[in-house]
Amino acid sequence: MSRKEHVAVIGAGSWGTALAISLAQTGHQVSLWTRKEAAAEQMRTTRHNPAYLPEALIPVHVRITHDLHESVEGADIWLFAVPSQGVRQVASQLRDAFRAEVLLVSVAKGIENGTLMTTSEVLQDVFTDARPHQIAVLYGPSHAEEVAKHCPTTVVAASSVLTTAERLQEIFMTPTLRVYANTDLRGVEIAGSVKNVLAIAAGISDGVGFGDNAKAAILTRGLCEIKRLGVAMGAREGTFGGLAGIGDLVVTCMSSLSRNRNLGYAIGQGKSLDAAQGEMTMVAEGVRTTASVMELADRLDVEMPIIAAVHSILFEGIPPAEAVRYLMMRSAKQEEWIVSETGS
Repeated sequence: MSRKEHVAVIGAGSWGTALAISLAQTGHQVSLWTRKEAAAEQMRTTRHNPAYLPEALIPVHVRITHDLHESVEGADIWLFAVPSQGVRQVASQLRDAFRAEVLLVSVAKGIENGTLMTTSEVLQDVFTDARPHQIAVLYGPSHAEEVAKHCPTTVVAASSVLTTAERLQEIFMTPTLRVYANTDLRGVEIAGSVKNVLAIAAGISDGVGFGDNAKAAILTRGLCEIKRLGVAMGAREGTFGGLAGIGDLVVTCMSSLSRNRNLGYAIGQGKSLDAAQGEMTMVAEGVRTTASVMELADRLDVEMPIIAAVHSILFEGIPPAEAVRYLMMRSAKQEEWIVSETGS
C-alpha cells in the first residue's frame, strides 16, 4: 500500500479541484486553497466548485481555505495549480514557510513572460534553497472534467531526479489515473506549454473552416516546432513523442473541452482577442505563452513559423487567412523528423 501524504493544492480551478478530489479519494490528506473567501465558504458549504467544476463532489475531508499559509501548514507536497503567469506571485508569499522536506510540484503549463522561465524554474527561483529532488511537474493529456468523472487518463510525473518522479507516480496513481515517470523535466515542460499555442492555432483553423487537412498539418508540423525548440533548450527528442508531447498536443487541439482551442475558434470566427478572452471564465494559458515562445525562438534562432503565425494573429492584428497564406507560400522544405530539422 502506498504511503499517504499531506498535499496542499494551491489553486481551486478545474484542474486543482479535480486533483484534490482524486487525492482525497485515495486516502491522502488534502487541503485546497482558493483566493476568494466567498468561494471557499461556498465550496465548504455545498462541496461543489460551481465556477470551475460544478458537477464534481468534493469529499468532506478536503480542507478548503482562502488562507494561503493555512493551506500549506504541515503539508508534505505543495502543488501549484494556479495559472502559470501567477505562480511566482503566489509562491513568493510562501517563501518564508518553505521547509527542507517540502516537495514543490507544478501542474501549471506555461512560460513566464519576461524571464522566459518554465514554472519549475520559477519555483526554483523563488525557493532558492530547494534542491533538484524537491521540484517536479505533473503534465499530460488530462482534462479536469474527465479526471473528475474517473475517465481513464494518463499523465507524466517529471523531475530531474527519478526517485522524485517515482514518488509522485505512487501518490497520484489510481485505477483510472495512470502516471508515468520521466526525468526530462525541461522537455516535459516545453512540450506541455507550447502545445497550448498550437491549440489556439487549431481552434483558429476550425473557426475559419479550414477543415481536417489543415488541422492535421498543424498537429504534425507543430510538433516538429515544439521538438526543435525543446532540443535547442537541452531536452530529449524522445520526450516529444510521448504523453507530454504528442499526447497532450492531440487532446488540446482536438477537444471541445480545451480552453485554448475554444479561444482560437472564437478568433477564427471573427472575434477579437479581448472579446474571446472576455467570454471565458478560465485562463487560456497559450495567449501569454505565445509571446514567451516567440522570444525564446528568436533568442535561440529556432524557426517556428506556426507559432509566429499565431503571434501575428493575436498581437499584430493579422487576419487568419493572411497568416495561413504566409505559411503555405514559404519556400519548399524536405520533411525530416528523426534527423536534424532545417525548417517546418
